[in-house]
Amino acid sequence: MNSLRMVRSGRYSTISAMKHDTVYNKPDNAVMVRTRGNEIHVICDTEDKVDGVVERMSTPNCFLAGYEEWDDGPDKKWILTFLVGDSDMVISPELN
Repeated sequence: MNSLRMVRSGRYSTISAMKHDTVYNKPDNAVMVRTRGNEIHVICDTEDKVDGVVERMSTPNCFLAGYEEWDDGPDKKWILTFLVGDSDMVISPELN
């Protein structure tokens, strides 16, 4: 269900909420997005896209929680994991 709400640019938009356990991927998408509970996974194919995604997704309620590089050469991908929660959510690093 779409509703009118203000987005970061200050404009109003009809954006529907992301659904649980859903892959948001179409052939013309710049990045691949998947949700799982309170996690959002984004796969990028260039570092420029990584920088843009991190800038857009980082909000008081959405935190970059993981970063992985996959493959080398022309097939290299970056997998970003964001956690969505309250602004007082505390993220502590995993220690080996």
